[in-house]
Amino acid sequence: MFRHSVEIHKVSMNTIQEMIDSDFLEEIGIPQIVHMFDLLPNTLFWIKNQNSQIIYANQAFLDTYGFKNLARVVGKNDDSLSPPHIAKQFMMDDKKVMSGELVTNRVELNLRPNGEFSWFSTTKRPLLNRRNEIVGSYGFTNHLERSSHEISSISAIKAPVEFIRKNYHQDISIEELAKLAFLSISALERRFKKYLSKTPKRFLNEIRLENARRLLIETQQPIMEIAYQCGFSEHSYFSKQFKAFFGELPSQLRKKSLQSNLSGGTI
Repeated sequence: MFRHSVEIHKVSMNTIQEMIDSDFLEEIGIPQIVHMFDLLPNTLFWIKNQNSQIIYANQAFLDTYGFKNLARVVGKNDDSLSPPHIAKQFMMDDKKVMSGELVTNRVELNLRPNGEFSWFSTTKRPLLNRRNEIVGSYGFTNHLERSSHEISSISAIKAPVEFIRKNYHQDISIEELAKLAFLSISALERRFKKYLSKTPKRFLNEIRLENARRLLIETQQPIMEIAYQCGFSEHSYFSKQFKAFFGELPSQLRKKSLQSNLSGGTI
């Protein structure tokens, strides 16, 4: 499936390239085109190489992460910019994109540098060279709380989403979430799928797993205790869900985290 997506993307890129006046682009210079993204104050734009290292970032990106100039961020990857459990997810995302999985206007909750969660709309694409080889990725993300239109769109599920974020460790039923949104269960599920591309149950599960990963990396608590704290009553089910979502068992992540701490590096 991924390979097929890449082929479709390459075909579309070839078609676009035939329409573009390459001589004109050569004359004005690619750097000037890239710097145009500095004119988008509410949009973070970046280019990464195959190792998820920043090659270019616009001014909004620099401002968000507190960098005074581009030289300070070039060569860094996400584990230098975000908490370990968030950085790992971003880099896994990059690998999927470079394998052909396109991300288009995906609405998501991300942790901001100030420690607060906010809504974002993210688009990512593989970066191709002139031989149509994937050499990295690029992307945009928009802070939705600065867009009244987008906020009005996701307000329908704001109450249940906030409830899940604050109470993920408790036993939460879909019926309870539907009541919070003043919707039927079927209507709630439709809206979650429309705005988050997932069911309420899956969103709850992912929030629990994200918090479990954070605790595995940032604390020394026993894995069974972390599972329980994050709303998983069965250790085997927790391990199965964790591996399906992150590609490794909780014990494997904990081992890598301990080794990284001993070596003074990052995961």
